[in-house]
Amino acid sequence: MHVSGVSKKVFPFLKFLKNIPLSTIFPLYDKFHIDVRILDGQFLQPLLMTQGILYIVSTPIGNLKDITLRALEVLKEVDYILSEDTRETAKFLKAYSIEKSQISYREQNHNKVIDKIVNDLKSGQNLALVSDSGTPLISDPGFKLVERVTVENIIVASIPGPVAAVSALSISGLPTDKFCFVGFLPRTLSHRRNILASYGSLEATLIIYESPFRVVKLLEEILGTLGNRTISIVSEVTKVNEKARKGAAKDMLKSYENTRIKGEFVVLIAKEGY
Repeated sequence: MHVSGVSKKVFPFLKFLKNIPLSTIFPLYDKFHIDVRILDGQFLQPLLMTQGILYIVSTPIGNLKDITLRALEVLKEVDYILSEDTRETAKFLKAYSIEKSQISYREQNHNKVIDKIVNDLKSGQNLALVSDSGTPLISDPGFKLVERVTVENIIVASIPGPVAAVSALSISGLPTDKFCFVGFLPRTLSHRRNILASYGSLEATLIIYESPFRVVKLLEEILGTLGNRTISIVSEVTKVNEKARKGAAKDMLKSYENTRIKGEFVVLIAKEGY
């Protein structure tokens, strides 16, 4: 577990750290738990950490082996975990023999738990935020939490890992030089079409999350709003039945209309003219 503050033995050399090369400074973070900030692009200022850290931890989106060593270390060492669904997180923790207390954190209970979270961080406790799968805040809860914590000048640290949107893009066969993550579209038809028309004018690949129950409807909307664009549909990312299919919107619609659709879907739309 990280300690809040630094041993008094560290103080004598803190004043000299700004003259030490970067390659020497950064290893000190792990050893002495010093927050090193870059100032003016040239100098470093080590600050004693009197508060805890909120870690944003990415977890697997399908294959349990898609977890980083750093993520496992953080989850083992934090004081407790903020989970979108404690039951889902419990399954993951059990797979890696991690015993850690959890608090449910969702947009719906934000106001109820936020003060406790902030107070615990200010008292020096280190916390981790996880979603059911993938990276928190990316079409998952967490924005209000991070927004409040940053206002309180509490450090937020990224523990990167799986993101379904990026994983799907990498195997889609569509241009990757420019892309725009749209996430889940609203349920209202007019809002969905407006978003498709607006973002569809960009010179970028669009990335949309969709449930299996509305994939066909989305394909119809793409065809009606953007025309017969080239699209890629990636399902069950990182799972055993992972699939990536690419084709014209009209052809993709025909292939999915009479198909029993299961799993989680990422729909990618190529820019006009591709």
